[in-house]
Amino acid sequence: MSDSSRTLDDVKTFLRSFKSSDPQQTKKSYDSMAETYDQDFGLLNYRAPSLAVDFLDDNFPGAREEVQVLDVACGSGLVAKLMAELGFRHFVGVDCSKGMLDQAAKTGLYQDLRLALLGSDPLPAQTGVFDVVILVGGLGVGFAPVSVVRELCHAAKPGGFVCIARGEHRGSPSEDYGKDLQRELKLMEDEGLWRPAGHKRTLRYMQDPYLSGESVQDLLPEERFLSGAVYLFQKSIQ
Repeated sequence: MSDSSRTLDDVKTFLRSFKSSDPQQTKKSYDSMAETYDQDFGLLNYRAPSLAVDFLDDNFPGAREEVQVLDVACGSGLVAKLMAELGFRHFVGVDCSKGMLDQAAKTGLYQDLRLALLGSDPLPAQTGVFDVVILVGGLGVGFAPVSVVRELCHAAKPGGFVCIARGEHRGSPSEDYGKDLQRELKLMEDEGLWRPAGHKRTLRYMQDPYLSGESVQDLLPEERFLSGAVYLFQKSIQ
């Protein structure tokens, strides 16, 4: 499906066709939508990249020019584009979709792009190298498992930052995933791996793709959106 003229309802129908419990199917689905990903998610008012990058920028000390960034689940490069506007220059991208990596390569912003299915493949990144590790939208049912957050922390250098943005999808599987994630984030803090450096919630992370036309008409504008959160951690120096 590569029609750039598709409507919001078209995009919602397409996303609802994802077999969200199967990461391999999710990978294939992103391959199929890679060429129109930016336009499609723009129709959904997908604000996660800007929310994460703005929050990181507000809380990141020092100059940006020499910062080494690991962009995990980088997709088409939306996060790197926004970070580049703020002065960040050095990016390594990781994604499970070859089609999405092809789109990211077209930005000309990445020094390296690596293919990996998070949770099945090890995160292809050296330990303790990156000043910033950022993952936007990749944590959820059918995407990266909760265990991946430890790999993000390992990739950051001591004193480096890990920034995570996640939408709070409706339904028991997503809610259970969110509880497991919160436990893991707190456990890593208790183990002394990192400390919280910031947290921001939003009521407008993106439009809910699982709401159909008729059900949307009866909702208030804010009820049509998924909430979400941005988490920022600083890796311990030890």
